[in-house]
Amino acid sequence: MSDHVTAVVLAAGAGTRMKSAKAKVLHEIGGRSMVAHALAAVSGAGISSTVAVIGHDREQVSTHIISLDPAVVLAVQEQQNGTGHAVQVALAALPSAPTGTVLVTYADVPLLTAETLTAFLAEHAASGRAVTILTAELDDPTGYGRIIRDTSGAVIAIREHKDASEDELQIPEVNSGILALDAAFLTDALAGLRTDNAQGEVYLTDVIGIAADRGLPVGAHVLEDVWQTEGVNDRSQLARLGAELNRRVTEHWMREGVTIVDPATTWIDSAVTIGPDTTILPGTQLLGATTIAASATIGPDTTLRNVEVGEGATVIRTHGSDAVIGANATVGPFSYLRPGTELGTKGKIGAFVETKNARIGDSAKVPHLSYVGDAEIGEGSNIGAGTIFANYDGVNKHRTTVGKHARTSSNNTFVAPITIGDGAFTAAGTTIRNDVPAGALAVGNTEQRNIEGWVAAKRPETPSARAAAQSKQESQETHAQENGE
Repeated sequence: MSDHVTAVVLAAGAGTRMKSAKAKVLHEIGGRSMVAHALAAVSGAGISSTVAVIGHDREQVSTHIISLDPAVVLAVQEQQNGTGHAVQVALAALPSAPTGTVLVTYADVPLLTAETLTAFLAEHAASGRAVTILTAELDDPTGYGRIIRDTSGAVIAIREHKDASEDELQIPEVNSGILALDAAFLTDALAGLRTDNAQGEVYLTDVIGIAADRGLPVGAHVLEDVWQTEGVNDRSQLARLGAELNRRVTEHWMREGVTIVDPATTWIDSAVTIGPDTTILPGTQLLGATTIAASATIGPDTTLRNVEVGEGATVIRTHGSDAVIGANATVGPFSYLRPGTELGTKGKIGAFVETKNARIGDSAKVPHLSYVGDAEIGEGSNIGAGTIFANYDGVNKHRTTVGKHARTSSNNTFVAPITIGDGAFTAAGTTIRNDVPAGALAVGNTEQRNIEGWVAAKRPETPSARAAAQSKQESQETHAQENGE
């Protein structure tokens, strides 16, 4: 933006109605904390200078804000003496007095968008006003400050709910708390704010009256989308705004060419991206930085967090995190992809398979009932049902490498570290403890040996021992009857 804008994000409130050990502004909707939504809106509006006012739970909030954007200036409001005091604290924390415009917004209005802020600031700059207020008209304005206009329609004051007269309480237009102010005017006006009100606090909204008394222009930018001005004070409101945000996100992706069969049971975080002609089936959650390429099918009953899904892939009834699924690959049902899983093009991770820190090559398959941890499986190889990659010796993790086009049989155990060569086979029920050369067949079975009476000797007086004794007695009686004894 051509006009320099300093954003002040107010995040110092106690949030007692959340009844949480976590700071209010750190509670999440759409995969982001509320303060992260606020900072994203400010950043998206092209504002490069931001100061956040923190107070309650400052250690939590400051650490989180720094992780989001280290350039944000932090200002500590030791005592919460009102919004005017908070802005005084914010400006005092800046290295120099602000110029141009100061935008004041809040960390607990998570649906406010960058597009709205851009339009709001553009109108303020074009109008030459001292103050522009972001307002909305509500069916039930209880609790909000009312916009007071004169007979010509000009804004002359904002009256807080507790200070409003009966006539003023009937006004439907309310103050969102979000203001754009001329920086020079604001700096001067803040010094004149008083605490003679019902709350005994320094109200930022009193600068409206100061501007009006000086004959300076004050206007309002009326926002029809009232959801964007709604704040969060408790968990019920958090859930309500979370549901509305999710409705907007799913609506956006459907308009971008994504089929979402049941938006009511589909949850998509704000940072997720989805390609066209993808189908999202009911009960699906796409979380974090998940990316879905075109023409994929996800769900039903699938949760993916920070997962990259390739074009044309199918993921059914799967839980995955920090994983990569290649193009035209298939996953599920009932698969568990843990961090570090990479499945190649046309690969398969099938039913009841768990993977972790495993690279599974193009067209390689782990079809069912297996655990694959700390492994590399080469192109075109097939892992038999019930196979365990025994990667942990009780102290350290070890890696197993399976070469290209290998065929391992059912109920194998691979005791890492080992390498199974290209084109090698393994026999069913084999425990592999040593490397298998390329093209070899590994057979680990020995002749079965039965130790008679072991249970009676080693596990006496157990249900197993009693069942065995009963069976032996019945067998003896049957033998006697058959032989006429």
